[in-house]
Amino acid sequence: MQFLAKDLVIVEHLKKHFPMEKGILGSIFSTTDAVVHAVDGISFTIQSGETFSLVGETGSGKTTTGRLILRAVEATAGHVYFEGRDVFALDKRALRSLRRDMQMIFQDPYTSLNPRMTIGEIIGEPLEVSGAAKGQEKDADVLELLEKVGLGPAQEFAHRHPHEFSGGQRQRIGIARALALKPKFVVADEPVSALDMSVRSEILNLMQDLKQEFNLTYLLIAHDLAVVNYMSDHVAVMYLGKIVELASSKDLFTEPLHPYTKALVAAIPIPDPDIKRESLEISGEVPSPIHPPQGCRFHTRCPFKKPGCELTEPDLRDCGGGHLVACHM
Repeated sequence: MQFLAKDLVIVEHLKKHFPMEKGILGSIFSTTDAVVHAVDGISFTIQSGETFSLVGETGSGKTTTGRLILRAVEATAGHVYFEGRDVFALDKRALRSLRRDMQMIFQDPYTSLNPRMTIGEIIGEPLEVSGAAKGQEKDADVLELLEKVGLGPAQEFAHRHPHEFSGGQRQRIGIARALALKPKFVVADEPVSALDMSVRSEILNLMQDLKQEFNLTYLLIAHDLAVVNYMSDHVAVMYLGKIVELASSKDLFTEPLHPYTKALVAAIPIPDPDIKRESLEISGEVPSPIHPPQGCRFHTRCPFKKPGCELTEPDLRDCGGGHLVACHM
């Protein structure tokens, strides 16, 4: 594989199949082991300094992909390369060292914080565990991080516990913890979906400011396309474990090509009653990831399906300018 200097993360044919637990009757009558096809052979590249987004409905495989890249979950097949190193081939010692460069902002800012620890202890823990800083140096770094995420005066906040903060403030704490080791790459898993609408823009703007200050690269996982449009440089649309479209943010939102992407973009609210947008409704439910449909996985809900869609799986092909789409049309 050829690596370019600007390529920070390369995902190649990534798969994750979760085995299903069988009951007594299942063990007797079933001759095959059922698996959930959470991620089923996806490939993409994240360039240094950009925000790359994964979007799709719940259950499409977005969060699993993020955890696979960080090797928080072991993959079934495929490779993830970070700065040219195969993440899946690293031993425990090398992987622990890599953790300093790859961090995560979690969806729920409350359950991801230890309620028994103070904010200073939560943010300082990765510094101490990694050996990056201890004692007074660690305390100074914690206070500096609190100020950078907008929690000042830091001396007053550091000794409080998570339950004493609002949702937006807790997410700021989660961001500070993720940045404690000065990482190069951050996976942000639905970072604002659990927050009130009034504070979402504040957190997104904070993330943009910190991206510039710390020279970060983001993998943003979201289902809110308005957020994705605001934050992203490139977007990959996932459906039932597959990438169905991948393009620059501008191209994807101005000219979506896949029927699923068109429906998602058409559902974005427009704050102007005079602007009319053609709607595209998708009928039916998402098929089971245990038994995904043969052929195009979207054909069971696609309003434009034609003969052959249910038989042959479309390849992700370039339609010009790096705009990739997996659709027979």
